[in-house]
Amino acid sequence: MALVRFISSRKLSPPFLSRNVDRFELARIGSIRAAFFSTQKLIGDEPVLVRDFIHRALYDAKHGYFSQRSQSVGVLERIIKFNQLEGRKAYMKLLEKVYKQSDISWFTPVELFKPWYAHGIAEAILRTTNLSVPLKIYEIGGGSGTCAKGILDYIMLNAPERIYNNMSYTSIEISPSLAKIQKETVAQVGSHLSKFRVECRDASDLSGWRNVEQQPCWVIMLEVLDNLPHDLVYSQSQLSPWMEVLVENKPESESLSELYKPLEDPLIKRCIDIVEHEAPPVSKPKEIWSKLFPKPRRCWLPTGCLKLLEVLHEKLPKMSLIASDFSFLPDVKVPGERAPLVSTKKDGSSSDYSSYLDAKGDADIFFPTDFWLLERMDHYCSGWRKTEKDGTPSKKGRKRRTLTLDTSAFMDEFGLPSKTRTKDGYNPLLDDFKNTKFYLSVPTHNTK
Repeated sequence: MALVRFISSRKLSPPFLSRNVDRFELARIGSIRAAFFSTQKLIGDEPVLVRDFIHRALYDAKHGYFSQRSQSVGVLERIIKFNQLEGRKAYMKLLEKVYKQSDISWFTPVELFKPWYAHGIAEAILRTTNLSVPLKIYEIGGGSGTCAKGILDYIMLNAPERIYNNMSYTSIEISPSLAKIQKETVAQVGSHLSKFRVECRDASDLSGWRNVEQQPCWVIMLEVLDNLPHDLVYSQSQLSPWMEVLVENKPESESLSELYKPLEDPLIKRCIDIVEHEAPPVSKPKEIWSKLFPKPRRCWLPTGCLKLLEVLHEKLPKMSLIASDFSFLPDVKVPGERAPLVSTKKDGSSSDYSSYLDAKGDADIFFPTDFWLLERMDHYCSGWRKTEKDGTPSKKGRKRRTLTLDTSAFMDEFGLPSKTRTKDGYNPLLDDFKNTKFYLSVPTHNTK
């Protein structure tokens, strides 16, 4: 889950927020004691793929970045009344006060703009869903439960009574502490409890899902993609083949180093196939230039996202999907295409690492989402582009209808942007979230 850190308003710079506020990552006021674990405990004696290293650095049960923060996701005691604020300065001052009073690490966008953010998502669902069958919603990484409660509230008040009475809402949450908070949040409205449940597990683990769900359903993922593990591939030149990157301990020290091997991992191979599908052949001038001036390449692959989509399409073949995340992150120091921002906080100030290997439980590692690639992976996982039994490419039509919108366009269409506007016309939801997008995907009739 991408997170929100509070930094002084002087850090803000249009057309998108600077690195410090850009990721909705408003920094916690107060100190965090970072607990480090040795490189030996991090990866052991055998080299591991980069995605496994990132997963442990973020989610290790004892020493991972998120595991160390018991109050990682906050719940606002009061809804922010944007219409009563004069403008940006008043808004930033209010945020600073909120963080000081709550001593919380961060607030998610759906929390800062409740209930309007969740209401916009609920409206999008109601406009595009098939209301002749019971409404089923799955949310992955539900945070504090604010999105679930907001959606249930909206449907209860705005949809036909039978829709609310027959619906179900399942939160799939990997954190036991957050699962408990979600139940408490939703329980504020007693009638929601019969429709809501939390399953504490990893959504990308195929074994955690029951039988295939043949009925239409919705899947919601808010700021989930940016913290999913990625893999790294390396090439010695523009024309050299890709090699998979592993992380290993240096025998003579406690530091980590990279190890390069020919491609073997099936998930990495599938991801590269999707990235390079229908790529134009290398032109003769480019080939000559590459030989004269070879340049190493590094490319980050969203293999965690691909694995999750594969599982969702296998178990929920008729799902509709709403995902929101960061399309761009400025001031990234880590090299490579789609490289992550590796951010830590020490002694009350934030700083970024230039290498992902420096993150050993004390830093957040979050990636920009390539929405063009997300769409391609979605189509791939739905069965389009896969081969027939005789090995020839499938000529069947696409099985998904997809749409990518800027957050401002999404909220203009489905939300109530007037509710998050200040007196002078400043609207933090529309004006400060320029580097975020919504992705919507629904099944077509090409299901055979």
